[in-house]
Amino acid sequence: MNDLIEGVRTDGEVLINGTNILNFHTDLVVLRKKVGMVFQRPNPFPLSIYENIVFGERIHADGITRDKLDEIVERSLRGVLLWDELKDRLNEPALRLSLEQKQRLCIARLIAVKPDILLMDEPCSTLDPQATARVEELMRELKNRYTIIIVTHNMQQAARVSDDTGFMLLGELIEFGKTQEIFTAPHDKRTEDYITGRYG
Repeated sequence: MNDLIEGVRTDGEVLINGTNILNFHTDLVVLRKKVGMVFQRPNPFPLSIYENIVFGERIHADGITRDKLDEIVERSLRGVLLWDELKDRLNEPALRLSLEQKQRLCIARLIAVKPDILLMDEPCSTLDPQATARVEELMRELKNRYTIIIVTHNMQQAARVSDDTGFMLLGELIEFGKTQEIFTAPHDKRTEDYITGRYG
């Protein structure tokens, strides 16, 4: 996402299936289809619910039929457990949805193009506890089909939804391992101090 920002410099490697995506030869259109991003605040487009979901597919697939788009919309909304709530409201503006519905819609928009990886940046930070619980339930369901990388400062959330956890401090990866081990027997004192609330 930094490729158009002047003055940004990136070092090192980010490997996806053995390919360094920071290489200047990387096809960014293909990369953005493989890796989807969910932001802290839901960011539906100022379009209908239907058009939000098919937006990416219209870009990536020339000449796609209306029947195929309808199928994608239903599959994507079912995938985020919204079909029953929204199937009769597909032509309504997406901006009228609740915060939780907007966040689920943004996830539906991503899975419509069948990415390999979902990046989630504090996806529940604007949601109330009940909505957070429902989005966490969705994440647990989605992780059976997608690789999900979530950034969160909510230790309880990390413990509830992740299989593996990494603790980063000031840009350095301090520790990485199975979530249960990180939370019950961390190897680094800085990890233990953060988890137990001594700082952070």
